[in-house]
Amino acid sequence: MAIDITDGVRSIGAAAVRELLPARPRLLALGEPTHGEEALLHLRNDLFRQLVEEEGYRTIALETDCMAGLVVDEHVGSDGTGSASGTGTGTGSGTGTASGTAPGAGTLDEVMERGFSHGWGAFAANRELVRWMRAHNEGRPASDRVRFAGFDGPLEITHAASPRQALTALHGYLAARVDADLLPCTAETLDRLLGTDDRWTEPAAMTDPTRSAGRSAEARELRLLADDLVALLDAHAPYLITRTSREDLDRARLYGRTATGLLRYHHAMADPSLARMTRLCMLRDLMMARNLLALAARGPVLVHA
Repeated sequence: MAIDITDGVRSIGAAAVRELLPARPRLLALGEPTHGEEALLHLRNDLFRQLVEEEGYRTIALETDCMAGLVVDEHVGSDGTGSASGTGTGTGSGTGTASGTAPGAGTLDEVMERGFSHGWGAFAANRELVRWMRAHNEGRPASDRVRFAGFDGPLEITHAASPRQALTALHGYLAARVDADLLPCTAETLDRLLGTDDRWTEPAAMTDPTRSAGRSAEARELRLLADDLVALLDAHAPYLITRTSREDLDRARLYGRTATGLLRYHHAMADPSLARMTRLCMLRDLMMARNLLALAARGPVLVHA
């Protein structure tokens, strides 16, 4: 007799979860026994809605690209009048409208395509989640809106992303707000060192370390520059909060974590030793952990992986 996974799925309420724990956790993790089952994703959605309404949760974090997730967060953060909880992802700065667009996010179809990695945008339950979050946020002050986050790095099993997006976004944030003499390099220098993106995303590099650009002279210099940019960001944090906002600073810190994490990951991809894959898995886990810690610092989070 064939058994469908839905035969074993049972809903779980926020109250039942609360009774299992001595106090409300900052990170509440919901694991799935297998990927790709819509029934499990709908169960997650139901639990998140209850946690928002009954337990004060305001963020859901999925195991998807943290940079792409900014597109989703911008979309759900729009209040329907063009106002959003963030200030942009670096991919666009248009003004949203009530017709279904948000700053830098576009239509729901575009958000599902651009805002998720690993194919997660194709799932109906994830689409339902995004639609509900946006509707829930309409008319609410920014402090009471629900937020979306990806906590994985911009990584796939077949390749790693170029550090360009995160590194140039971090540099741009700082260049607009601190003295140019304090910056370790110009945007033009970064562009020259980064080169073309395909040298970073080369699929063969996942199995052949000699095909990776991660230990090139340019990559070594970029790692130093990324570290210097993150140090500059941290050193000027009190000033930057007054010039922008905590939200903007948190996003810049995400850019910094992602840029340094990707460059470290690419360096490990060029490792010819037997420890190569172990190190890559460890570094990916480290990127996830640091993103989750940053999310927990702003309030309770439901994590789904």
